[in-house]
Amino acid sequence: MSSLYERLGGTDGITTIASDIVDFHQKNPRIAPRYADSDVAAVKNAVATFFISGSGGPDVYEGKDMLSAHRGMNIDAAEFVAAIDDVMAALDKNGIGQREKEETLFILYSLKGEVLHV
Repeated sequence: MSSLYERLGGTDGITTIASDIVDFHQKNPRIAPRYADSDVAAVKNAVATFFISGSGGPDVYEGKDMLSAHRGMNIDAAEFVAAIDDVMAALDKNGIGQREKEETLFILYSLKGEVLHV
């Protein structure tokens, strides 16, 4: 069985998906303010490398762990769901199948405790 990384299109596919995720976040009124002063290229790179490493690809992520990255942000449940909706929209935009979307959703929800209200 191929890894989620491979089924998402490898590094190139995931990099495109990550870029779309950040673009959606920046347009999402629920979470866009969190990105107002961000280095968009750096955020896209962090999302891509995190997603690559977390989906079974090469271990290229060198950023903070999820808890450290979100500590002090006090993200609420509505923001968390809005971010997940953006991820799902990016997967749809890139023609990703249902199985892969479900696996991605499972991974994202497994990180919930490291993101919400920390």
